[in-house]
Amino acid sequence: MSLVSAFVPIWILTAVGYAACRRGLLGDAVASVFGRFVFHLAMPAALFLTLSRMPLSGFAGRSLLAFGVSTATVVGFGWVGASRLFGREPGERPIWGMAAGYVNSANLGIPIATQVLGNVSFLAEVVLIQVLVVTPVILVALDRHGDPSGRVRVGRIASLPVRNPVILASLLGVACSAAGLRLPSAAAASLTLLSGAAVPAALVALGASLHRAAPPPTEPAEPAKLAELAVITALKLVAQPLIAYAAGLALHLSAPQLLAVVVCAGLPTAQNTFIFAQEYGVGEAVANRAVVVTTTLSLATLAAAATLLG
Repeated sequence: MSLVSAFVPIWILTAVGYAACRRGLLGDAVASVFGRFVFHLAMPAALFLTLSRMPLSGFAGRSLLAFGVSTATVVGFGWVGASRLFGREPGERPIWGMAAGYVNSANLGIPIATQVLGNVSFLAEVVLIQVLVVTPVILVALDRHGDPSGRVRVGRIASLPVRNPVILASLLGVACSAAGLRLPSAAAASLTLLSGAAVPAALVALGASLHRAAPPPTEPAEPAKLAELAVITALKLVAQPLIAYAAGLALHLSAPQLLAVVVCAGLPTAQNTFIFAQEYGVGEAVANRAVVVTTTLSLATLAAAATLLG
């Protein structure tokens, strides 16, 4: 399987969502309905199944540290840069940071890792770090924005795992893995069916969102949009893999370890960015453009990494 073949289903399903919305086949609310379905049902099911089956021992410490440094640096720069460079409001900044540094480690990462790295062992650890560390930080910030007072409330933050299905499913999955629990076959089969809808529904919602009505007058002018998208793309596809490479060299990673870290850091923006933006009603335009553009252009980054480090 070539690298291109890993991207084709993503492009096709996004185009299907765009075409269906353009022809009015699914109604005006398709992006919102599909997005909420993914956020509240399909994505939690997928995360629970993935984490409950993932062993929690034997982590590649130095490799994960190198990846973590690249992620923290790029997400942090994007978070701050959203306000400093483009005047984004506080509620939009977490989405901006996520668009710049949260990688598509699941549906696209798996075929890419299989093709380039030969296995998905390190990618599985990347999934765990993103779900248990990066995602809660993003969701806490978004949840704070959703509070009318805009303040951090300890009780509200403490209850977030119960109120947020993504975090709750992730924690339950980790708990099941740690305890060695396995679901009854009927429950596991039901969750497997539900989780299988997460990626296609998210991509159809993404495509539909690209055809929605023109943005309101409060959106930045077109040149600003292009500049914003260019910065996000550069952070995601150039800065993050380069920082991962530099961190890997500093940590004296072996050649295979360095390749794994750079390839994972060079994956495009995850469609979860758009789903979170849609759920909280902030930064949707930035998120959907970032997912589409970085997914389209990341093939060059990944091919270069495989050629130079493979």
